[in-house]
Amino acid sequence: MPSAKTKLQLQERVPLPRTAWKLADLAVLFLLLALLAHRVYSLMVASGGGAAWCWLAALICEAWFTVVWLINMNAKWNPVRFDTHPERLAQRTDELPAVDMFVTTADPRLEPPVVTVNTVLSLLSLDYPAGKLSCYVSDDGCSAVTCYALREAAEFAKLWVPFCKKHSVKVRAPFVYFSSGGAAERGGAADDAKFLRAWTLVKNAYEELVRRIENAEEDSLVRHGDGLFAEFVGAERRNHPTIIKVLWDNSSKINSKSKSNQEADDAIPSLIYVSREKRPTQHHHFKAGAMNVLTRVSAVVTNAPIMLNVDCDMFANNPQVALHAMCLLLGFDDELHSGFVQAPQKFYAGLKDDPFGNQMQVIYEKVGLGVAGLQGIFYGGTGCFHRRKVIYGVPPDSTTTIGIKDSPSYKELQKKFGSSKELIESARSIISGDMFKAPMVVADDLTSRVELAKQVSVCTYEAGTRWGQEVGWVYGSMTEDILTGQRIHAAGWRTALLNPDPPAFLGGAPTGGPGSLTQYKRWATGLLEILLSRHNPFLLAAFKHLDFRQCVAYLFIDVWAIRAPFELCYALLGPYCIIANHSFLPKASEPGFVIPLALFLAYNAYNLGEYMDCRLSVRAWWNNHRMQRIVSSSAWLLAFLTVVLKTLGLSETVFEVTRKEKSDGGADDDADPGRFTFDSSPVFVPPTALTMLSIVAVAVGTWRLLVAGAGEDVPTGGPGVGELVCCGWLVLCFWPFVRGLVSRGSYGIPWSVRLKAALLVAAFVHLSTRK
Repeated sequence: MPSAKTKLQLQERVPLPRTAWKLADLAVLFLLLALLAHRVYSLMVASGGGAAWCWLAALICEAWFTVVWLINMNAKWNPVRFDTHPERLAQRTDELPAVDMFVTTADPRLEPPVVTVNTVLSLLSLDYPAGKLSCYVSDDGCSAVTCYALREAAEFAKLWVPFCKKHSVKVRAPFVYFSSGGAAERGGAADDAKFLRAWTLVKNAYEELVRRIENAEEDSLVRHGDGLFAEFVGAERRNHPTIIKVLWDNSSKINSKSKSNQEADDAIPSLIYVSREKRPTQHHHFKAGAMNVLTRVSAVVTNAPIMLNVDCDMFANNPQVALHAMCLLLGFDDELHSGFVQAPQKFYAGLKDDPFGNQMQVIYEKVGLGVAGLQGIFYGGTGCFHRRKVIYGVPPDSTTTIGIKDSPSYKELQKKFGSSKELIESARSIISGDMFKAPMVVADDLTSRVELAKQVSVCTYEAGTRWGQEVGWVYGSMTEDILTGQRIHAAGWRTALLNPDPPAFLGGAPTGGPGSLTQYKRWATGLLEILLSRHNPFLLAAFKHLDFRQCVAYLFIDVWAIRAPFELCYALLGPYCIIANHSFLPKASEPGFVIPLALFLAYNAYNLGEYMDCRLSVRAWWNNHRMQRIVSSSAWLLAFLTVVLKTLGLSETVFEVTRKEKSDGGADDDADPGRFTFDSSPVFVPPTALTMLSIVAVAVGTWRLLVAGAGEDVPTGGPGVGELVCCGWLVLCFWPFVRGLVSRGSYGIPWSVRLKAALLVAAFVHLSTRK
């Protein structure tokens, strides 16, 4: 019966109405086209000179802005959401596939082990059969402290996991639970006193865990620790053999037929520590390389058909997140529509009004839902459930279950996956499809698989294979997530957006100027590398199965770095015209003046409306608008220059880890965490120079207006009110840098940056005043 079928449906794809926003999109597009038409007409009748060059530069920039607006319209045009019904899986637990969970960390100083421990504990306590979960932690920092922290976390999990499941704890990252008055979650029950005793016991145990981790010292552990740390002796971060430790093994416990239902509920998923081999002579491919090692290690140990990967600071905020994901992975008529299931990145304890513009709430609500209505949401690098066969490069036309005799030959698999017989057999099982419902039971003791796992994690294993190309996470960009997602979409797979309530995962957004801009620079660098490579979306749309609209949607982020020179050029037009006595905007007395004025008002009203629609404040809109201007003239600009230099063979890109805040519930000692901070990084030089130049231009323009007469334009051909407003708007957008010029300490711009910026301003003024 249709009603029964509807009742059993695990997911629903719900198109979202957007008629008013589409009309607003078209209105802004019309104003952009009108401005271009006015530019072209003005250039045709212009008599030449310096002003003509300004108008031509403005025309080129505005044409680019129109292209960017079309890209944005495409990404937002057809939004959808996916409603999931995990309660309908309650009677189907035997059909749930196994999940291998991957957590990646790279530097114990920038990513404190306490942060990683909280993420791991939140994953170990998910509402999912423990025998079908295994957690692998990749430590690219090769830190004995991280390994020690995870071992201690495994012991604490014996208290934490049963406590969470018995009392239905809502947020299972301990630092959040205990810092938000977790005891108040349960009240009015008959056993309150018993619960409070248990709560106090677990809280004290967690505080002791944090104390031990924070007091642990690398050298002391290696010298005086037990045999667990013997392999860390002599290990250097970039020069060490593979280290794999099974910190908790539940395979024998789960497979035991004598277990009770309560024992099964309280069981803890397996926890495995992995630090892949690194040698100075071998390229390790950053996070993509770490993910490929985790894929191979897990393949020969547990070989779950589903893989979840999260960053070390993205804890599971919804304990049923795996069940929500299975509603999408199992809820379609075929596997084609769920190559991977991606949860949007959301953040906990975010600063009010998003002063650093990196919480990206509007981007996810507007662009994310829109892209979900095309070929599918982008892979975001964290909070994503992949089918293992998709990561193995299997196309969607091979998703039907086939026999072993019809699967790829041994030689074909060896060429793709490498020489490990165990890895080849595990890959054959996944590709053939008969591994989907249950994990490959390889042994009662996972430790017996460690040597096999080490064989597939040496740094030379991938030589002569297709890892990093057709198999696994793709190499060639620091944004390996987008590159890998593009490859999956190009193979013909579709993907689904996982957006339950409460949010699936929460992470920490970087604070301060250096952390925020470092993250944006890394993203923009990697995205431009993709655009200039053989993996660019146009080639994938032309020669593979990437839908054209999905191709254009990828450009929404791929062109971030390319936007920088156009936005910088447009920002410099105002100061140049005021200093050089030219104009690039119509005078206030001319009919054409209404076009840029209407465009300015309509564009900002549109963006403000989006923030209001997302239940955010006017202040949040202004902070994000301001940060977009700062980022484009700093992080995106340096990313553009970095890739240009790399393309010319003059430099190499460097992966920069963003500092993670400690997740121990401690308060920040900073008196004003929302205030912009600075260091001597080159990323601050261009925006500082632009700030100085805008202040100079406002002063010169104001003086000219006062000399010429209040409210009157300067002589014909010179700058008018429009140019002065542009410079004043820039000063407002770069107000954190204005404050930085008059402040000291971390809130002040270093003198080395000020000097470099002043030299750039002097050179610009000199060139602008040359006849």
